[in-house]
Amino acid sequence: MKIAFSPCPNDTFIFHAWVHGLIPGAPKLEVTYADIDLTNSMAAGPNGPEVIKISYAALPWVLSEYALLPCGGALGRGCGPLLLTSNRAGLTMEPAELANRRVAVPSERSTAYLLFRLWAAQQVPGGVGEIVVMPFQEIMPAVRDGLVDAGLVIHEARFTYSAYALTCLVDLGSWWEADTNLPIPLGAIVARRSLELAKIAEWIRASVRYAWTHPEASQAYVMQHAQELSPEVAQAHIELYVNEFSENIGEIGYKAVTTLLDRAAQARLIPQVDLSEFP
Repeated sequence: MKIAFSPCPNDTFIFHAWVHGLIPGAPKLEVTYADIDLTNSMAAGPNGPEVIKISYAALPWVLSEYALLPCGGALGRGCGPLLLTSNRAGLTMEPAELANRRVAVPSERSTAYLLFRLWAAQQVPGGVGEIVVMPFQEIMPAVRDGLVDAGLVIHEARFTYSAYALTCLVDLGSWWEADTNLPIPLGAIVARRSLELAKIAEWIRASVRYAWTHPEASQAYVMQHAQELSPEVAQAHIELYVNEFSENIGEIGYKAVTTLLDRAAQARLIPQVDLSEFP
C-alpha cells in the first residue's frame, strides 16, 4: 500500500510501527516522505497514494476521491502556527503594520494559511501585500535576511525561531482557541474511498498505540528523518502534536474541522464543503 506523510517527528512517530511491519495484518507500506505542500498537491492529482497526510484546509479539493480518517492526523491545543517578524523588516508589534508587506507561507492550501487569512481579515485593514509560498524550512532564514517582511511557520519552528533572532507577532493557534474554544485542526489523514477505511483506521490506531507503549522503538527512525533537529526538539515536537486526537478525532475534533472549513468558505477562501461528510 502506498502512503505519503511528512518527515516530521509526529508523523514518523505515529507510523513507525506500521512502516516497520509491527502491526499484525496490516499490509506492507511503500512510503513517500514529503512536506505538506507537496502532499496536498499529490492528493489533488490523479495518481495520489492510497493513504496520505494533507492539511485539513486541502480537504475541499480531495473529498471526491478521498475520505477523512478519524485518526493519525494532527489536532491539538497550544500547537498553532506562528507569524514571525524580524527587526530588519522594520515592523512594530502592531498587526496593522503588515499592510502591503510581503509574507512567506508554507502553502496556500494549509490550515496555517487559512488561520492567517481569517486573522488578517480582522486585524490588518486593507489586507496584507504579497503572499510568497516557499518550503517551510526556508521561511525563517528568509525573514531573518529581509527577503520577506514576515513568515508563517509551523511544526518545530515553534521551538527554534529564537535562534534566528525573530519575534512572534501573533500565535494564530492561541487566537483560534480564544475565538472558538476549539483545538486547532492541522493535518488530516485521508484514504481512497475504494479501500476498507475501517481497517485502515484500525491499523493507524494500532500504530499510534504501539508508539505510545514503546516510545524508544521509533527513536532512530524519527531522528533519521528529523531534518537535523536535536533529539530534544524532536521529542518536544512529538509531545505537542501526538495526543488523544491522534488516536481518535472525536466529536470535539470534528467540530474544530467543520468550524474551520465553514468559516473559510464563508470568507471565500475555499470551496464550500458538505459538512455532512463528517460523522
